[in-house]
Amino acid sequence: MKTNNALIRSLIAASLFAIGAGAHAQNTAGDVQRDVNQQQRIENGLKSGELTTREASKLEHEEAGVDKMEARALKDGHMSATEQQRINAAQNRVSQDIYREKHDANVGNPDSASSKRMQADVQRNVNQEKRIEQGVKSGEMTNREVARAERHEGRIDRREARAGADGHVGAREQRRIQRAENRESKRIHHAKSNDAVRG
Repeated sequence: MKTNNALIRSLIAASLFAIGAGAHAQNTAGDVQRDVNQQQRIENGLKSGELTTREASKLEHEEAGVDKMEARALKDGHMSATEQQRINAAQNRVSQDIYREKHDANVGNPDSASSKRMQADVQRNVNQEKRIEQGVKSGEMTNREVARAERHEGRIDRREARAGADGHVGAREQRRIQRAENRESKRIHHAKSNDAVRG
């Protein structure tokens, strides 16, 4: 009888651990999905002319802050409920700011060289975040690997914010951003193909 009780307790503990790990993966994937959504909204705003390069730059600065929060929260491999609430609140503020900037009187020129450069940079952000999200969902990326990826994504967002702060993204600035994106792409590939898997 004692053996059966011990076995039952072990099975219950293993089930709770698996549920907890699944919940962590779900929270992390949900946060990264929101990053994808926000970046897509910024890109769409640039393409439609609803966002100027300067406005997109300001929003990228805010996105960098969210990425930093996510990286800090996942650094130890876990995200507490309090950390999740803070990230949700920050993402809600960015979402509101995207809406406000897209619906103000300022209009951008989506066909300008500067806007095209910013659009390309933001599209790369979308792609990188989608790859991170896929890595979480497939179990190829651990929370610590996601933390590192989001930290690097935040740095790239800050570069984009600095580049467009004056309302113009130059060719040289874009080349620097693209080199950083290429390095990040390699890091994501490595994280997804190494032996570390979500537990």
